[in-house]
Amino acid sequence: MSEPRGVIAVAGEALVDLVPAGPPDQFHAAPGGSPANVAVGLARLGVPARMLARIGTDLLGRRIRKHLSSNGIDLDHAVAATEPSSLALVDLAPDGGADYDFRIDGTADWQWTDRELATALDGNVVALHTGSLALVLPPGADALMRLVTRAECTISYDPNCRPLLTDRADMLARVERMLPLADVVKASAEDLAWLYPGRAVEDVLREWVSRGPAVVVLTLGGDGAIGMTAEGAEPVRCPGRAVRVVDTVGAGDAFTAGLLAGFRRRDLLGVGRRNALGALGDGEFGAVLEEAALIAAITCTRRGADPPTLAELGQ
Repeated sequence: MSEPRGVIAVAGEALVDLVPAGPPDQFHAAPGGSPANVAVGLARLGVPARMLARIGTDLLGRRIRKHLSSNGIDLDHAVAATEPSSLALVDLAPDGGADYDFRIDGTADWQWTDRELATALDGNVVALHTGSLALVLPPGADALMRLVTRAECTISYDPNCRPLLTDRADMLARVERMLPLADVVKASAEDLAWLYPGRAVEDVLREWVSRGPAVVVLTLGGDGAIGMTAEGAEPVRCPGRAVRVVDTVGAGDAFTAGLLAGFRRRDLLGVGRRNALGALGDGEFGAVLEEAALIAAITCTRRGADPPTLAELGQ
């Protein structure tokens, strides 16, 4: 099969993470934000990626723009925002798990307007990935939802729940509104534990698939991932990979990038490909999950959101 053409657009926040670095009370400022991390992951995997972000023109915004541009991401549809850039403070547990605090009041990422998104999907866009805080926080969340509803391409969604900033009932309503609209849904076990306390992961997986997506994948940290397609009889499991974890910042986003890159490489993204995506066989689906899990595992061996390139994967 020849390499399929087409761009994956990613809509959402592009901010700066302050990640602990070495000595106590010292931090490394690294461009991040879940959607921006996905775009970087895609570009490093050789996938043409378009970033739909509102990037400030301040010092942090210039650093974000340089980071995205240097990774080969198309910024022609990014907004040069007058508002300040968003900031995330990261705390790391002994096992490398990340906890977040945010400085986002009045910042650039959440101020989308319909006019700014009017031409966002022009050209050969085969997929739109979105989610995280940008699809929750007002006033821009509603504009992004309207972009999703009018998009004529594969829709990928990651709720990437942030309990510190969102109300659980509101977040659950937003997730359930997205399920019939999305073709690919990826979430984490942490997301599910917060949204559906006490429910088994596999039960939620089956329920979400029944609501409309072609594919649902749930990541389980060190235990790997579990996924199901619309036509699959049973879930497909992928074991975790044993690595020395530095931190888990950006690991889920790296997984999402690997997932979408794997689907694109198999010509499963774009208008008219939903049925083929939902009918993906267990063997091929498992291979995509394993590819994504490897990419996420490598990211965990590095500080901050630093996904691997194709060369590092030996491709």
